[in-house]
Amino acid sequence: MSDWPDEQGNGRGYGRGSGNAQPDGARVMRHVQRGGGAGRPGQQPGGVPQQPGYDDGYGQRYGDARDDMFEPRTPRQNSYDDGYDSGYNTGQVYGSPNGNGHGGGQGGDDDGYGTRAPRPAPNWRRRLKIGSLTLVVVLLAVSIGTYFWADSKLKREVDLSKVIERPEGGAGTNYLIVGSDSREGMSDEDKKKLHTGSAKGKRTDSMMILHVADDGGNTMISLPRDSNVTIPSFKGAESGKLYPNTGRQTKLNAAYAEDGPELLVRTVEFNTGLRIDHYAEIGFGGFAKIVDAVGGVEMDIPKGFKDEKSGADFEAGKQTLDGQQALAFVRTRYALPGSDLDRTKNQQKFLAALANQAATPGTVMNPFKLYPTMGAGLDTLVVDKDMGLFDVASMFWAMKGVTGGDGKSMNMPLAGSTGGNLLWDKAKVKQMVSELNNDEKVTVSGD
Repeated sequence: MSDWPDEQGNGRGYGRGSGNAQPDGARVMRHVQRGGGAGRPGQQPGGVPQQPGYDDGYGQRYGDARDDMFEPRTPRQNSYDDGYDSGYNTGQVYGSPNGNGHGGGQGGDDDGYGTRAPRPAPNWRRRLKIGSLTLVVVLLAVSIGTYFWADSKLKREVDLSKVIERPEGGAGTNYLIVGSDSREGMSDEDKKKLHTGSAKGKRTDSMMILHVADDGGNTMISLPRDSNVTIPSFKGAESGKLYPNTGRQTKLNAAYAEDGPELLVRTVEFNTGLRIDHYAEIGFGGFAKIVDAVGGVEMDIPKGFKDEKSGADFEAGKQTLDGQQALAFVRTRYALPGSDLDRTKNQQKFLAALANQAATPGTVMNPFKLYPTMGAGLDTLVVDKDMGLFDVASMFWAMKGVTGGDGKSMNMPLAGSTGGNLLWDKAKVKQMVSELNNDEKVTVSGD
């Protein structure tokens, strides 16, 4: 018989062995209060002994669960808001933060049955924006680094402030571009390979004036090295000594050999009346290295020629010249009918091909070609003290445009020769300089 009292208190039990047909769910048990109230030690209020609980490891004692099972709780009691902490974990089982008891992870990815809900679609617009910003920052950093690297390589060794009695400047910018026979940095093997000889010092092997107009229409004028010129009064670049004008006439390249770039600039300005704004010079070794760095330059040679002094040995037709062949091509004059005049034409023709090759996407966009090309040129490029990297770039692009057909290329207008030296046509030279100073199209022609 059950010892539990019925709801009328008559002592009839409905537990195990009871013959009463009333179902167990109809029993009404005295509610066991948790905490509060007075009573004997170890006994809950109402005289009911405290029941030992069994902790099932899930945050609720077995005794508490048994009480709840036999008597429904009020809404307030079910909410667990009465200030009593039973230790029961409100649904957050096995580390599930959403209380579904299935360990569905974080962020509501679990659907309540132990499976993960689909992840939201990626925000491609945000990713594209971040990627673009990162690319811009990287390109900016590389560009700034490249600029300072290249600028540090420029050899600013020519001081144009030492040039005296200079003419007035006009529109545009005038560069004096010189190819010297300097063998600086070349080994004996290099000199033998490039057929440069071992002469001491350095002389000019080619000279050009490049006029970069403010509004386009650039012009390149080749100055034959055998041009007959007057050496004017000048101030020694090293000594600072003043030398008077004695009226001495000689070849143009002798001015360079006598006192370097400063006297060459002074001589060109005195004999033309054109102010030179910047000076740029490159030697044999640097020229050959640039050609090799771009992978060679394709040339169409209309008629083959051979020259033992320069090492030239070319057949007619299209062919790709390496650094050694290119240097021989632009230096040859004895094997050409027009000697120095034909050589200047070959120099302009080759510069056009070289500039176009260096400016192709295959070179500019390929760091394995771009940096060696820049390094080869800048390592041996000598410029004036006021010339910056942007001036070098402007000179290069103008040269590329002129030799590529966007502008005019010509020789200095000539009026015959004397003693083997070429005489300039003074009237045409004066007209040419006037047109250059006014950024006008040059109408005179040179041979």
